[in-house]
Amino acid sequence: MDENWVESLCTDLRIRSDERGEAVDAAGAALLLELARDELGVTGPEGLAPDVLRELLLEVFPETVIAAADEVPAVLATVRAVVAHLGGTGGVPASRAAELAAEVDRIAPEFTKVVEEADRAERRLAAEVIGGMMADDGVPLGDEEAVARWVGEFEALPEEERFALTEEYLARMERRAVPPVRVAPEAEVAAAARRSPLTGRLRALVDWAGERALGEYDYPVDAETAEGARALGLDVSRRSGETRDDTAFERLWWAAVESKILSVGEGRAGPGPALEAFRSADDGAFLAVWLEAFDSLVVPDHDPDLGLDGMELVQNELTGVLIQLYEQEEPTPPDALAQALLDHVAEVYDVSDQATVARTVADAFALELETLEEWGIVEPAGDGGRALTPLGVWAVRELLRADGFAAPAVGELASASAAELVMGLTLHRPDTADEEIDGWLAGRDAKDAAADVLDVMRTAGPGARGLAAAVLNRIGPEAAPVVRAASEHTLVSPYAALWLRAAGDPSGRDLSRDEYLWVFVDTVAAMLETAEPAEAVAAAIADAPSGADMRGMVGELWRTDHDDVVGVLEALGGHHPDRATAKAARTAAYKARSASGRP
Repeated sequence: MDENWVESLCTDLRIRSDERGEAVDAAGAALLLELARDELGVTGPEGLAPDVLRELLLEVFPETVIAAADEVPAVLATVRAVVAHLGGTGGVPASRAAELAAEVDRIAPEFTKVVEEADRAERRLAAEVIGGMMADDGVPLGDEEAVARWVGEFEALPEEERFALTEEYLARMERRAVPPVRVAPEAEVAAAARRSPLTGRLRALVDWAGERALGEYDYPVDAETAEGARALGLDVSRRSGETRDDTAFERLWWAAVESKILSVGEGRAGPGPALEAFRSADDGAFLAVWLEAFDSLVVPDHDPDLGLDGMELVQNELTGVLIQLYEQEEPTPPDALAQALLDHVAEVYDVSDQATVARTVADAFALELETLEEWGIVEPAGDGGRALTPLGVWAVRELLRADGFAAPAVGELASASAAELVMGLTLHRPDTADEEIDGWLAGRDAKDAAADVLDVMRTAGPGARGLAAAVLNRIGPEAAPVVRAASEHTLVSPYAALWLRAAGDPSGRDLSRDEYLWVFVDTVAAMLETAEPAEAVAAAIADAPSGADMRGMVGELWRTDHDDVVGVLEALGGHHPDRATAKAARTAAYKARSASGRP
């Protein structure tokens, strides 16, 4: 059979079907046969055997083709049509056609399940992306009309524009990610929030406000605000240096209004629609209202164009301080927090008198930090440092998530799929990554876990493959049969060999020179996915075995059968500190491009 056997077979299939008045999906048949040819090395119909058909439908097809669950019957019908055609035309012996037909029947339930699971995962991922894009555009996800309008406008765009917008959003989301944190149980968080003086003051504010008449802008008249501050137990004389905090009552008032604990309008105050939930024993309902109030307090609406005093300026930038505390692994000294805030102010605002601003910002920040500690959001920790309390961690994480940030919590990947686990691990530090992997493995049979991880390694890029290999390395030796069965796959073979050797399996072995070079390229390519070339090269050098002949190795890399070898050699050529090695890498990159026909 010539190299165009797929095209010839499908043309013949279409002609014979037309002659018989039968409907057949010739394009679908071509897709399946092309996958058999390109992914499994089938050189003609005679290469189609039951085991090949099983691998095609249960592994290659789900990994390569995005198919909806309701398309399964049509796919199976196409496979059966191809088998019947081959049997009827002598493309394969009648006995082989019978074996293939029987295998299709055996595979059908498994194939249905695999495609359904892949379809659900694709739909879930697509829904998350679309939901994120809508939220990013300010569309209220609870507003059905607004959602339908956005979806209609998005679907009306040309495909290229939809793709570009999605890519732009995903790239933006990569920049909007924060490290994982440990989140306390909801009951513990709710108890801390109920104990917080902030909660007590908001309740006292509603009690004080009652149904009193209000002044301009639905705010108490000046003569009453001092009385209100005293009723809430606020210290109106709080000072730090030359700065006095006289914003506390006003901030609490508008926080109560924004969270609907307090209702104002037509010159009168009254209980808000959220007050019942705020006073309820339902932790979820209470925390939802509490978070709205906290959001209003730490994300104020001071307009910089109207001019800001020191307190207002610091309050405008308070979220940056909270995020800095959220992202730090260790407690941060107040002086370091204040300096980071001041550096940001100098960068963002038009500051004419830096000395005065530095002094007022430092004083105002000291008052704000004191307030955060009083509310139970920040606490002293370490040697004079500050850290978020469990309540603070929960609150900041919820605000970050509402703002579209990827803000993982330790332990939430335990029920994820293998692909979701690997994707989620990209946001973890080594210690929490190990904890996530252990949690994921704890609820799974070792063989099943290994099979799922190996599926990721077969289909993912270098970065995800490296993470999947790290997961595989934590699976016990009872998974050896599964790893052995997958060890012939090109993208898995070196990692499988190393795993089997470490597990003490008889089939384990040392890597050949070619395999060693391939793993090196794969590792550096993984680094290049998330790091600048200079950083990736520096990390690769640091990880290289002591005494490794890097220059000699680079000279051999161009022959490596890896899709990313050119990019890796170009990175080495541009950033390796040894000039001779860098030159060798540039030469090897030229050879690799020439050998592959790439420009």
